[in-house]
Amino acid sequence: MVQNVATQMAELEQEDFHLLSGIEHGMRFSRWVSTGKIPEFSRLDEEEVEYRVDRCMDRGLVERKTIQYTGYRLTFEGYDALALHTFAERESIDGVGAPLGVGKESDVYEARSFKPLALKYHREGYTNFREVQKEREYTADKEHRSWLYTARKAAEREYEALETLYPAVSVPRPVDQNRHAILMEKIDGVELSRAKLEPEQVIGVLDLVLAEMATAYEEGFVHADMSEYNVFVSADGVTVFDWPQAVPAEHENSDELLRRDVDNILGYFQRKHPGETPDVDREALSSAIRNDEFESVRSFAV
Repeated sequence: MVQNVATQMAELEQEDFHLLSGIEHGMRFSRWVSTGKIPEFSRLDEEEVEYRVDRCMDRGLVERKTIQYTGYRLTFEGYDALALHTFAERESIDGVGAPLGVGKESDVYEARSFKPLALKYHREGYTNFREVQKEREYTADKEHRSWLYTARKAAEREYEALETLYPAVSVPRPVDQNRHAILMEKIDGVELSRAKLEPEQVIGVLDLVLAEMATAYEEGFVHADMSEYNVFVSADGVTVFDWPQAVPAEHENSDELLRRDVDNILGYFQRKHPGETPDVDREALSSAIRNDEFESVRSFAV
């Protein structure tokens, strides 16, 4: 499990960040950065590099491996530290609090700023790199792919989607993005998978989710990973989150991905609330969402 490095930030010095940035730069070319290259990349002399490497290894920010040569690479904690340092320099963030959610592909923490925010670190590619390479389109055109690249591209794609969709679509308001990390509005509510809906609420909530999908398509994106785990339900409505796999509406596979999203959401409601959720013409429903003609799921009952 990746550890929260926020408590270590006050201990780090500017030269430590030079070292981390230098290793980050070197990882663009090689998974392990040779000792001899680090002074060039970090702009520190050899003696300073040796001292800073020891400091950063003691804090779990860098790891070492001896192959044909001695090489170093960032850990995710090291990458987190670089992103946090940039957010602090931009005055986007004052501090990091308790975890809000820890998953296979991201960790989310409370963040202190002008208002409560959520800090999301993308973790794609660190432990399941080969699978991510197969599944993530944005890794397909790179000969040398590191987990830094994979996680950063996921964050960039999600942030682009949020910037495009907010506020027309009920998504977290984006605040800032750096490397593999995103700062966004902290959302109140309960995950749809854990929401206890009264029978008379079921169709209303389902309609809200489908309407957000329709507006997102109109604004230019298909979520492409919709499920009961990517929707918050509150007294104010629903919020759709987790957009790193989003594809543009003009993408060649967007219709197929939209249909899959519709199938996933309908499938959940029909399993969880079978008495209240009608069987529907899913092809007609998907078409209505694409054409901004969706009003209520009841209209597509068969």
